[in-house]
Amino acid sequence: MIRSIQFIALLLVPFFCVAQNYADVFIKNGKIIDGTGNSWFYGDIAVKDGKIVAVGKLSGWKATKVLDATGLIVAPGFIDVHTHIEDDEVRNPLASNFIYDGVTTVVTGNCGASNLDLKRYFNFLDSLRLSINVATLVGHNDVRKEVMGRSNRIPTETEMKKMEAIVDQAMKDGAVGLSTGLIYIPGTYSQTEEVVRLAKIAARYNGVYATHMRDEADSVVEAIEEALHIGRSAKLPVQISHFKISGQHNWGRSKITLPMIKKAREEGLEVTIDQYPYTASSTGLSTLLPDELLADGQDSIRARLQRPELRKYAVDYMLKKLKKRKLKHFSYAVVAYYNSDTTLNGKSIEEINRIKGRKHKAKEEALTIIEMMEKGGASMVLHGMSEDDVKYIMQYPFNMFASDASIRVWQVGSPHPRGYGTNARILSRYVREEKVLSLEEAIRRMTSLPAQKFRLRDRGLLREGFAADIVVFDEKKVADLSTFEKPHQYSTGFKYVLVNGSVTLDNGKHTGTRNGTTLRP
Repeated sequence: MIRSIQFIALLLVPFFCVAQNYADVFIKNGKIIDGTGNSWFYGDIAVKDGKIVAVGKLSGWKATKVLDATGLIVAPGFIDVHTHIEDDEVRNPLASNFIYDGVTTVVTGNCGASNLDLKRYFNFLDSLRLSINVATLVGHNDVRKEVMGRSNRIPTETEMKKMEAIVDQAMKDGAVGLSTGLIYIPGTYSQTEEVVRLAKIAARYNGVYATHMRDEADSVVEAIEEALHIGRSAKLPVQISHFKISGQHNWGRSKITLPMIKKAREEGLEVTIDQYPYTASSTGLSTLLPDELLADGQDSIRARLQRPELRKYAVDYMLKKLKKRKLKHFSYAVVAYYNSDTTLNGKSIEEINRIKGRKHKAKEEALTIIEMMEKGGASMVLHGMSEDDVKYIMQYPFNMFASDASIRVWQVGSPHPRGYGTNARILSRYVREEKVLSLEEAIRRMTSLPAQKFRLRDRGLLREGFAADIVVFDEKKVADLSTFEKPHQYSTGFKYVLVNGSVTLDNGKHTGTRNGTTLRP
């Protein structure tokens, strides 16, 4: 009897060995860049049940699907730490623009704008199933609006406690931190200590403070000082969003602002930044107007702008800002999407003014802006940054790359190209062509650095036991095709993208797979 059992056991040994070396997906012969910043090495990766089960020179493995990565880079899926996907999830759950750009995970809820009932939001996402993974911040602007509307005043203590309770619940439900958009209404009406109190709530749960600062142009130094103060006072990590220098007259000031970040880190504050690799930003038309005219909703805005003295005040304010930029016309402000007249998408304010048959004068253009605001405003692309500043900021090692984009809907509007090509642009223009940074360093900034910052514990590295979010691309062919003139073009050069072990991009084509999940600390 004992001999029979031993004999059967010996027969089963080969079976168990084969079973142990069976993968769902096997990626072979790749140049592996594991996300640590270390040099690439040749190897294979085995994926089973959504996880990486082996990395290295592997032999004897069988798999349901084998991907040949000969001559290609194999890296962790890219993590985009600054997105705005809310309300676009249903419109395009394939998240095609992100997948074609190598992105497998996004952090949304930025710039103070987020869902507030995160338990419900996560349930919605898990039911919908996107092609990408999603983590989210809780947004200060929406918290404030929930309690105070768009009021331009200091909250009462009762209101403050209500805001704290909302942030507390959001953190319990899985937010990775608190975001602010202090350039946007109503965030711009808040005082620093209001934000500190809410940041302290996020700190209780080891959250991050991610901020679109109060100013990124003339008062950028003061805005950075405020962000650092909030981090120090609330004792939590700081992430400064889309770090840049806006306005032609401010070009070169990155030599002042970036050292502020370095000094804060030397003093012990865990502060990092993110950046999109373009010289134009994208925001709302309302940011061109004085903040004090934008309180209390669209009806109130329209009523104020129809008052002659306030209309003149708004025009004078815009002309003063334009002169400071050393420009004669609002040519730098281009419409991305104008709901009231979509034929104007892609045209500058200067062009729109001339289309309407008005005098070619900046004052007339300012009145055109007011007219558009009276009709609900528009989303804009604003050209006004220096390529030298972009490159200088890019070299900073604790700087991540982020699109600041939504899930794009094909051929809708004239959006900023960063929503299609941020990562491909880094890899092609700034790594391959201009050699601003190495390939290994660029990938570290796209993977393990953001995973560490936002506590995405099993993402960002090609390591056994980690989620199988993987991108395979041709370093010689990867390219961003999206331009300001023709934004709706997907990046090329990405051959395979796996999300939680499922092949979502196969031989350069989206498979329709929607295997993303929600990520909570």
